[in-house]
Amino acid sequence: MAFTRFTDLSGPSVTDLSADTVAVLPVGAIEQHGPHLPVATDYFMAEAVAEGAALAASGSCDITLLPGLAYTKSDEHAWSPGTLWLSASTLFAVLDDLGRSLATGPVRRLAFLNAHGGNSALLGVALRELRTKYGLFTFLLHASLPADQGGASPSGELGLGVHGGLNETAAMLHLHPETVDMSLAERSVPEHLTAYEHIGFGKSVSFGWTSDDFGTGNGVIGDPRGATPELGRKLVDTAIADNAAALRECARFLPSA
Repeated sequence: MAFTRFTDLSGPSVTDLSADTVAVLPVGAIEQHGPHLPVATDYFMAEAVAEGAALAASGSCDITLLPGLAYTKSDEHAWSPGTLWLSASTLFAVLDDLGRSLATGPVRRLAFLNAHGGNSALLGVALRELRTKYGLFTFLLHASLPADQGGASPSGELGLGVHGGLNETAAMLHLHPETVDMSLAERSVPEHLTAYEHIGFGKSVSFGWTSDDFGTGNGVIGDPRGATPELGRKLVDTAIADNAAALRECARFLPSA
């Protein structure tokens, strides 16, 4: 059982990887996260959780860590300077090209470890595309599942903390505290959305949105004010442990009995 960084391998040594090696691709984003967080928040999170989980899982399975994707589908933040994003068609083409390239070698298992909710739907479509076109076993893991996709949100955020709120801010205070300015952290929770019974984050009817739709004015959807490095460490450590367990299953998963 081993951990490798794909970038450290020579061309010939790539052929030493086994079919059951799980190639882990961190998928982040470069996008506005309000005035208090860096634009690389999602990228930092994807890289940290992917590397930590890959190292933890490699004690019982073979893992190779691919270089991460920083520029992805962030058009919900396109209104803001600092957001560098790819169209859905471009990102899908990139994922297809990467899957095709990986499939020229022995590796047959590819796991996306995603830290940006705006990527999730497209990554889900890519799973089947890469399975049918290149025969890869494909998986989608999350550094943390956002509230608009059924994940938990702190009670103070009323189930609406999806961007730049408590958890993301805490994670950055733990991972890269030098990039966070808590003096600029403000509560920006669109509480009026709680009046809708069916439509909303985590409810039965989803909706298309951009981060300037909610009237918050600063691009944040959540309440970062109570974030601490201690909470961030707990969240990141939990994410690493959960994803390490998932990667162990990815290494042995077969759809048929």
